[in-house]
Amino acid sequence: MKVLVTGGAGFIGSYVCEALLSKNHEVVVLDNLDPQIHGENSGWPNYMPIGTINHIGDVRDRLLVRKILQGCDAVIHLAAAVGVGQSMYKIEHYCSVSVMGTAILLEEIIPLKGQIKKIIVASSMSIYGEGAYKNAKCETIYPKSRTIEQLQKGQFELVDANGKMLHPIGTDEEKPLKPESVYAINKRDQEEMCLSFGRAYNIPTVAFRMFNVFGARQALSNPYTGVAAIFSSKLLQNEAPVVFEDGKQMRDFVHVEDVAQAYLMALENSGADGLALNLGSGSALNVIEIAETLAKVMGKDIKPIISKKYRDGDIRNCFADITLIGEKLGWKPKYNFQNGAHTLLEWVLSQTDVKFIGDSYEELKKMGLLK
Repeated sequence: MKVLVTGGAGFIGSYVCEALLSKNHEVVVLDNLDPQIHGENSGWPNYMPIGTINHIGDVRDRLLVRKILQGCDAVIHLAAAVGVGQSMYKIEHYCSVSVMGTAILLEEIIPLKGQIKKIIVASSMSIYGEGAYKNAKCETIYPKSRTIEQLQKGQFELVDANGKMLHPIGTDEEKPLKPESVYAINKRDQEEMCLSFGRAYNIPTVAFRMFNVFGARQALSNPYTGVAAIFSSKLLQNEAPVVFEDGKQMRDFVHVEDVAQAYLMALENSGADGLALNLGSGSALNVIEIAETLAKVMGKDIKPIISKKYRDGDIRNCFADITLIGEKLGWKPKYNFQNGAHTLLEWVLSQTDVKFIGDSYEELKKMGLLK
């Protein structure tokens, strides 16, 4: 198949391109080489696989999108503005890139509806908001977000109406969506737009609700990249990573190579057509464990700073139930965080010429989003 990959020069996109090429698909890439991710005046990253047909441009450029869609059989749509915290103050930019970009892409697919045989869109676990829990009666519940009053008192865990602790469990695809940031709202919009479009035009469409993707090629100079890359870049500079709240919030980390295989399987099989599927490891780690694991792998005796600060829109716990993706695609992860961290470490150590701009702590504080 000839496959258009939007955002194909990014961290995840480059691995998706590699996976496609390994199965002899023809790969067309559209990427704007965003300076926040790739650096100022950057060309195509040297990690891009040989054999892709590359186009520098914006997914909102209708004429360019129309041109490069010609002859394509499928679209993998990864292009989006990425960064939960930044989305809360660069609102127009995030909505424009993620939502309007998707709208333009879909409109340009309409005349090709007999030609395009599959659409796969990158959604996000952030659209769930807070994850799923069990209460004292062992009932599955979906609690409301923590209040400002709770957070101000340092009451970070979720409790029921009687003050009893709730127990986090794997979040499955049936959980109601409750996005807590502009970024999450955008990802929900991208998912729902693509799935409804696919139903209307009879184009098999899949949405992957990706959890925290990690591995080599993450943008270490981007202050809004994933937490694993931010912590790694801090440790490389012999600085302590800053952990929000008490560091016991739980997340799910899935390796980028596992993610790329899921995209390939969804392209080549029909089992997931019409569905939104979790794409995570199915395991939970708290944030302190992430920082400590990375420090251990890097041979650094540096403990994280537990800030007790909180960010507006942050959730306490969310990790994936991956039953459905296993049933529909036969997919399961090969890596967990512990045995995959070395790939991130090797990448971090190889980036000797990267200008680290640090994390987003000061910027969020200035914008009033860090309390």
